[in-house]
Amino acid sequence: MNTNGNLVEKIIYDDDIVKKFALATMIWAVAAFLFGLIAAIQIPWWPANLNMEWVTFGRMRPLHTNAAIFAFGGNAIFAGIYHSSQRLLKTRMFSDLLSRMHFWGWQLIIVAAAITLPLGYSQAKEYAELEWPIDIAIAVVWVIFAVNFFMTIHRRREKHLYVALWFYISTIITVAVLHIVNSIEIPVAAMKSFPVYAGIQDAMVQWWYGHNAVAFFLTTPFLGLMYYYVPKVANRPVYSYRLSIVHFWSLVFIYIWAGPHHLLYTSMPDWAQTLGMIFSVMLWAPSWGGMINGLLTLKGSWNLLRTQPVLKFFVAALTFYGMATFEGPLLSIKSVSALGHYTDWIIGHVHAGTLGWNGFLTFGMLYYMIPRLWKTELYSKKLLENHFWTGLLGVIMYYVSMVVAGITQGLMWRATNKDGTLAYPDFMETVVRIVPLYWVRALGGLLFLVGFLMMCYNIYMTIKLAPKNQTSEEVVEVTRTGYTEVPDTTHRKLEGMGFVFSVLAFLAIAVGSFIEIYPTLALHKYITPTKVTEPYTALEIAGRSIYQREGCYVCHSQQIRPIVSEVIRYGNASTIEESMWDHPFQWGSKRTGPDLARVGKKYPNLWHFSHMMDPRAVTPSSIMPNYPWLAEKDTNFLRLRKELSVLRLLGVPYDDNTVANADGIAQKQAKEIAADLEANGGPRGMEKKEIVALIAYLQALGQKGKAQ
Repeated sequence: MNTNGNLVEKIIYDDDIVKKFALATMIWAVAAFLFGLIAAIQIPWWPANLNMEWVTFGRMRPLHTNAAIFAFGGNAIFAGIYHSSQRLLKTRMFSDLLSRMHFWGWQLIIVAAAITLPLGYSQAKEYAELEWPIDIAIAVVWVIFAVNFFMTIHRRREKHLYVALWFYISTIITVAVLHIVNSIEIPVAAMKSFPVYAGIQDAMVQWWYGHNAVAFFLTTPFLGLMYYYVPKVANRPVYSYRLSIVHFWSLVFIYIWAGPHHLLYTSMPDWAQTLGMIFSVMLWAPSWGGMINGLLTLKGSWNLLRTQPVLKFFVAALTFYGMATFEGPLLSIKSVSALGHYTDWIIGHVHAGTLGWNGFLTFGMLYYMIPRLWKTELYSKKLLENHFWTGLLGVIMYYVSMVVAGITQGLMWRATNKDGTLAYPDFMETVVRIVPLYWVRALGGLLFLVGFLMMCYNIYMTIKLAPKNQTSEEVVEVTRTGYTEVPDTTHRKLEGMGFVFSVLAFLAIAVGSFIEIYPTLALHKYITPTKVTEPYTALEIAGRSIYQREGCYVCHSQQIRPIVSEVIRYGNASTIEESMWDHPFQWGSKRTGPDLARVGKKYPNLWHFSHMMDPRAVTPSSIMPNYPWLAEKDTNFLRLRKELSVLRLLGVPYDDNTVANADGIAQKQAKEIAADLEANGGPRGMEKKEIVALIAYLQALGQKGKAQ
């Protein structure tokens, strides 16, 4: 590389790709927020599910989360990275073609997700619901992005990599590792697959992925954006360079270990739970290091909040980041998790991060970026102010209502009388009590959406009134910087070594990942032979796929924790062996409804039929949607041979006869359940319908163990 530090060169930044990602961010944000609002209304008011399979809460919720994380958040990240990286590296992106392939590839993936999730194509793994063809497309597009980014670094004119770029590097590397490892699956149809992991393996890998998707998709890239845009808007250097170094390396090293805190009090081995809790608590320090560095960048210039209202969004975002990263480690302490896990407290915590931290930082970035990209002034600062206060009120209402709801749930679930019985034995008592708070949550979400629509109008008018006949081919003069410095031995030397820096960042996340996951993959070490369970029958497998398709896992867990109140309410605590054949696991992360780990044989078949057709028929105050189409659609018996064959390949002990005659065996079991329904007053001719397969699965839960 040319090391002439005095050479003045003329370059043209590719701002067209930045504009595309910025506008895509706003378009998909409307969809993400709207889906979230609909889902928020569906919980307290079940008729909002419209008795339509495509819009029920179980399908709407993953549609909302995927739109919020990957459509809104993803496009915001790419807009900021493409905009800031070119300026920090003093060069145009490596390839215009790769940039456009990245943009259009990512948008096609979003469209594919928006079509397939409502249709019920889901792997039932949180934040990784998309089926295998889309998973492959994500990997390909991410590699395109990575090649473009790292080749841009390679031909940079600024030797030293600024702090923001450190976070971009760690993001790109880690997301690739997370996605590939978590998405290893074997297809059984064009839009159906089984993950290679099962039970505790799948739980560990899934939450290693799920937690670090939050860490490396919703935290590190946004920290990188913060390190660029906050000093830029404030026109001040970042508060502490040394704090940036400590903050970055400690964060990327520690974060990757913390996934098991999502599995406290489950049948996960104790060592993994303890490890996850310790590293989660340790995260307090590096997380707050980033918040302090961001906020103190404004030290001595808080008056800019009056003249630069965009800074309000950044200050609010950093405050929410600090609050969420204080609350996260707090919730990972086992005694606190016992109260908060499976409750709406977690929902409030997550949304303080996504709406407050990611949302407000993105809004601030777009308010700064778009007028400059279109070479004009923002249409209305008054609208910006109104957006800020409306959105802030919405986030606060959302967060407070969910924290109060979650603590209320947790306390009611565990409350016992002096004689040791449950104070609230009817689960519905704990649901009905918090319905008013669900309405407050929906109102908060509405306010957040209204504020964002103000922004959309403001940006639309800004672009509309911008000077016409603009060209993005603006020539910028730059000089090569840093190449003539005398090498030193400090961190600054490492900042000039892009490849070495990237390798070290990879090692920082790889060490923790390997130590955390590898022992758990040796499943046999944790299995007690006398407790080995029987695999599901072919019909139960068909029912399990329907259960996953309808998103039942987003409201019901299948994991009884070794906590007195749960054992009293549900039965013996869950064991590792009970889920050892589950591809994927279904332990869940939320209980809007009760746990189902031992629901099998608790109710007759007709109860389950009535419950799915109209939950109010058996539980008058239920908020669960109706599922009438399950009594109309036929079970796909023909695919069962292939499904059991793949499951056997993954280690599930099916014999040759069971695999070869899977469809016939399933139809025989279906006839028995259908006959039972008819004999007890249910409808006739249900043996081919999906409702029968689902009943078979529900009746099997908790019934497979040999030592219950």
